[in-house]
Amino acid sequence: MKKLVVYYSFGGNTRTVARKIAKQIDADIAEIRTVKNYPDDYDVLVSLGKKEVESGYVPQLYPLAVNIAEYDTIVLGTPVWWYTFAPAVKSFMKSVDWKGKTVYPFATNGGWLGHTPSDFKKAIRGGKVEQILNVKFNEKTQVTPDSTITEWAGNIK
Repeated sequence: MKKLVVYYSFGGNTRTVARKIAKQIDADIAEIRTVKNYPDDYDVLVSLGKKEVESGYVPQLYPLAVNIAEYDTIVLGTPVWWYTFAPAVKSFMKSVDWKGKTVYPFATNGGWLGHTPSDFKKAIRGGKVEQILNVKFNEKTQVTPDSTITEWAGNIK
């Protein structure tokens, strides 16, 4: 059974958690990357992110360096943008045939998951969605203890 950690990270927090999980479960890892770069200015990004989430925007992505069809266990990481997963993750999820796959989602955020867990369940059609891992940050400082990540990752089969 092959495992893959795939994630989108704007500021690096989700990438950090993805690497920890991949190492612990001995999984391949791949980053979701948008063709169009987002602005570096935080206030501009927040405004743009809100518009994208509210409009249902799905950005164009670069192809992953792996073949998703080869994996049946996928850990999927996202930052929380306006109470749900980032638009780049939405684009990725739309491009995958989830039938027969088990997905272990995790989300990084500065305060609240919002409706991210239920949105994952709606978007992963045909796949099995396990309990989401909520990893909180205070800017670049991880607030959620590593032991919580380790315990959650220990359930990945």
